[in-house]
Amino acid sequence: MLRFLTAGESHGPALTGIIEGLPAGLPLNVEAINRELHRRQAGYGRGGRMQIERDQVEILAGMDKGATTGAPLALRIENRDWVNWRDKELPPQTIPRPGHADLAGAMKYGVQDLRIISERASARETAMRTGIGAVAKALLGEFGIHLGGFMNEIGGVQGEVPDLPLTRLFELAEGSEVRCPDPAASQAMKERIDQARLEGDSLGGIFTVAAIAVPVGLGSHVHWDRRLDGRLAQALMSIPGVKGVEIGAGFRTACLTGTQVQDEISYREGKVVRASNRAGGLEGGITNGEPVVVRAAMKPIPTTLTPLRTVDLATGKPARTQYQRSDICAVPAACVVGEAMLAWVLADALVEKLGGDSLAEMRARAEALWGSQT
Repeated sequence: MLRFLTAGESHGPALTGIIEGLPAGLPLNVEAINRELHRRQAGYGRGGRMQIERDQVEILAGMDKGATTGAPLALRIENRDWVNWRDKELPPQTIPRPGHADLAGAMKYGVQDLRIISERASARETAMRTGIGAVAKALLGEFGIHLGGFMNEIGGVQGEVPDLPLTRLFELAEGSEVRCPDPAASQAMKERIDQARLEGDSLGGIFTVAAIAVPVGLGSHVHWDRRLDGRLAQALMSIPGVKGVEIGAGFRTACLTGTQVQDEISYREGKVVRASNRAGGLEGGITNGEPVVVRAAMKPIPTTLTPLRTVDLATGKPARTQYQRSDICAVPAACVVGEAMLAWVLADALVEKLGGDSLAEMRARAEALWGSQT
C-alpha cells in the first residue's frame, strides 16, 4: 500500500527519495523531519563526515500548504561533501575491503572500479531512509502511535535497562551521547569507543526500537509475506551492518519453557490485557495491542584504521586495505534508522488496514474500528 525508493551515492550531489501511497491531507513539518536527520548524525563515535554534513530535507513534490496531496512525495537531501569530490580525478578502486559490498557487488555487476559499488552501498543512504521514516512517524502520530529507541550494548558493554515505561526510556536515551538510558553504562560505552579508536578498531552493538499504542490487527497470519514480524525483520535487516533481529524476548525464549514464555491473558477494567509482553506486541504476525518491541544486532563497521588482508584485483597480488574516513561506532545512529524502518513498516500496515485516499477517510475508519474496541 505504501512504498518508497531512494537514489543517490555517498559522494554524489544529493540523496533523493519518493514515497507513494500517502493519504492526502497529512500535515508535514519540515523541521520535524530535519530533527530526525540530526538525531541520526549525532552520537559518540561518529566520524569526520558528520562534521561536514548538515542534513536538511527539501520537499520537491507531493505537498501543498503544509500537507500531502495524495501524489507521490519527493524528498531531497544535499550532500555537502560532494563539492570536495566533484573535481577530483580518482584512480579506480581495485582493493576490496572485507565486510563491504565491494567484491561481491563488483562480481555481480561486472564493474572494474569498486567505487561504483561502495558509493551506493554506503550507509549514507540511510539519511534518506531516516527522512522517509520521519514522514511515516508523522502518519502514525495522527493515530496516537509513538516510537523511540535506545541502546542495549556497545562493544560488549551492556546497559542495565531501568524498569521504566518505554516513554521514559526514550527520554533518557535522548539525553545520552550513545543513546543508552543507563548513565553508568553510557559512560562505560564512551570509554570503550575511545579505547577502540586508540586501537585502530571499530565496534558494534545492540539496540532496541519500539512503538507504543499500536492498535490490534495490523498485519495478518494468512500468508507468509503478510506476517508483520517477518516484514519487520526484513526492514531492520536491510540496515547496513545489521546481522540479527529479534522481536520481544526473541532468542531468550529458546532457553525457556512454554509456560515461561507465553503472555497470559486476562480482563482488566473491561479490557483484554496481558501480564507481560515477551511476544513483543505480535502474535501470529498480527499486532495484539501491546507495544511492538524489536531489537537488532549490528556488526562493527568493516572500515578500520588497522589494515586487513585482501587482494588487489588489478594485479592479483596480496594487499592490505587502505583506510578511508569512517566511524568508530555507528550503532546509536543505526538505532535512529531502526526507528525509521519500524515506523515505515507500521505505517504501511496501518494504510493497508484502514485504506482511504485521505487522512480524513483513514480517521473515520479508525474510529469505526477502534473507537470502542476493548
